[in-house]
Amino acid sequence: MAGVTALAAVAALTATVPAAAHPGTGQAPPAKTPVATGYGGAVSSVDRDASAAGLEVLKRGGNAADAAVATAAALGVTEPYSAGIGGGGYFVMYDAASRRVHTIDGREKAPLNADKNLLTEDGKAIPFDEAVTSGLGVGTPGTAATWQDALDAYGSKSLREVLRPATKLARDGFTVDETFRQQTADNEDRFRDFPATADLFLPGGEPPKTGSTLKNPDLARTYDLLAERGVDALYKGALGKDIVRTVRKPPVAPDAERTVRAGDMTTKDLRRYRTRFQKPTHTEYRGKDVYGMAPSSSGGTSVSEALNMLERSDLRGMSEQEYLHRYIEASRIAFADRGRWVGDPTQEDVPTEGLLSQRFADARACLIDDSKALTSPVAPGDPRDPQGCDSGDSGQAAPTPYEGENTTHLTVADKWGNVVAYTLTIEQTGGSGIAVPGRGFLLNNELTDFSMVPAQPGVYDPNLPGPGKRPRSSMAPTIVLDDGRPVLALGSPGGATIITTVLQTLTNHLDRGMPLVDAIAAPRASQRNAEQTEAEPGLLDSPVRAGLEKLGHSFKETAEIGAATGVQRLPGGRWRAAAETERRGGGSAMVVHPSGH
Repeated sequence: MAGVTALAAVAALTATVPAAAHPGTGQAPPAKTPVATGYGGAVSSVDRDASAAGLEVLKRGGNAADAAVATAAALGVTEPYSAGIGGGGYFVMYDAASRRVHTIDGREKAPLNADKNLLTEDGKAIPFDEAVTSGLGVGTPGTAATWQDALDAYGSKSLREVLRPATKLARDGFTVDETFRQQTADNEDRFRDFPATADLFLPGGEPPKTGSTLKNPDLARTYDLLAERGVDALYKGALGKDIVRTVRKPPVAPDAERTVRAGDMTTKDLRRYRTRFQKPTHTEYRGKDVYGMAPSSSGGTSVSEALNMLERSDLRGMSEQEYLHRYIEASRIAFADRGRWVGDPTQEDVPTEGLLSQRFADARACLIDDSKALTSPVAPGDPRDPQGCDSGDSGQAAPTPYEGENTTHLTVADKWGNVVAYTLTIEQTGGSGIAVPGRGFLLNNELTDFSMVPAQPGVYDPNLPGPGKRPRSSMAPTIVLDDGRPVLALGSPGGATIITTVLQTLTNHLDRGMPLVDAIAAPRASQRNAEQTEAEPGLLDSPVRAGLEKLGHSFKETAEIGAATGVQRLPGGRWRAAAETERRGGGSAMVVHPSGH
């Protein structure tokens, strides 16, 4: 991984990311700044308008929880193919007053009458594309409940107050960038099959042009409804009834050629939905405390297990090839264990503490051979009672199932020292493709994160559907403390690549000494217990590739992995917000009171 040179690092701190104008418009969205340093709090997200919404709340005296909800609501306007109240996510917060980290599991849930055969027909998995674009793949949404619970527990503002910037943005419109235009074009065919979706996102029957203004008055009215009546409007009221009606009888265009399966969500599913306040994952790494999201997400356990495997390696003193080999192998092993052990802990026996233990990590790390790469799929170990070198002989290997990659992440800090890392999603780009008529948002297709059938015949799979069960996630919002105070918070979208993105960014920064913005920008590799390691072109162009291939590594090129954002505490009460310089068109970092770098 040829990182960013010192000169490039300095340039990155002050650079803005321009968005190319669509041919014929002569316009481009306002430029984004991927790094900002200053006082009074910081916000980092993929979108300029969303970061500005969070910053506005901070400037009005709101805290990190308030600003995180405001930013997320704005992302529901400008990043509707990644997130919104039709989806779910995970909220991790450091509370400066108590010096503790708290988490909210706002993951979507299967219908209460679902069973392990939810996504099968005649004993076989239904075609994946039929599950993706269907009511059958829609989970009971948790985002609105997460917002309200976060505000009630940690916020200082009302839902009405924090929704104001996003409501105005939906009503007045936002400037379409090239990423949004391309994502719309990629989904154009299936969006056309749903009149409500086409009306929202195909103005004039075509994808919106870069530089044009896209308004969503339906979503503005929906936010107004939530502001007036609270989230009960969704979980107990008319908005919820509209969601259920849409899931159970998807409103398909008369000329649609695709088969659109109906789902089985009921108003009872919405009434019974609850977020889960739960203990975060925790591990110590290089003398710091790393906190993340516990199951139903596999993000916290997998990142922690990999860090624990790397703890005894001098990553800073290694060559780039040696570092990458160790990082890739730790990722491979962590994914082997994730697949066997992690599911919804309310319905599965998940050995979370064992997965987080240094003893288990040491037993698994002994599989890493500096002279050759492991062969995937690697068999899982047993975290319940690790003995010596755990080669995984006690379990059968299983491949890692596909997860949709289009999620979004935001990171916020305030002047009091509170920090939020929040990852939210509607699953793949555009979710189910089904908009709730008259309401302005898309429904998720999160239930496709379940294994439709066991990942490997004859091997126990903790991620099969079940009644009211949460599908396993890879979302990994992470907060790092040093002596009880936050030094770093980050996260990323990207499906299962979220875990490797967070892990690689952490080790780039904490071990390899890269400034945060450079650690985020560096070329990525993602090994998920597969035959090949996915890698971005910048890494494949690196001279270390040949050396890694001699060790037995095999690479598959992919254009882009993840899209991280983070905040970092600096001396003197300053914060640095950092985001992508290029991926997804670059991210947007902002601070309340900018200062020198």
